[in-house]
Amino acid sequence: MNNDDLFLARAIELAQNGSELGEGGPFGAVIVSDGKIIAESWNQVVVSRDPTAHAEIMAIRQACAAVDRFHLPKSTLYTSSEPCPMCLSAAYWAKIERIVFANTRAEAAAIGFCDDQLYSELNRHFSARSIIMEHHPMPNGLLPMQQWANNPQRTPY
Repeated sequence: MNNDDLFLARAIELAQNGSELGEGGPFGAVIVSDGKIIAESWNQVVVSRDPTAHAEIMAIRQACAAVDRFHLPKSTLYTSSEPCPMCLSAAYWAKIERIVFANTRAEAAAIGFCDDQLYSELNRHFSARSIIMEHHPMPNGLLPMQQWANNPQRTPY
């Protein structure tokens, strides 16, 4: 068994455990850096009553806390299923280098998860999405962004 198989098997085991506990959907995630697991989690949406408590998000939070920074360069996210748009975005924000997954979003859709639908929804112009989105510019709306951009002591991310 190679390392990818080993770490992916652990993500699948976490998915099974979390699902059996009834804490959330059947999803698990492991983050590996330098050949070692630095974080692992499963979906905790139900138990936490938090729609963002996906396995990948929870693992990213743990990993960032473990390394005491908000980027995870040179790390790999192993996950039992292809990340949803939220989790994929979080992986990009965390600068994760690689993602390895066992099941596709089509396989998740087959058991009732809407990942595939969300990917499609995000490709639409904001005015054509199922959630009503309205662009409402304000006179000082850009001010916080401009001030942040002009602050030489800001922490870019």
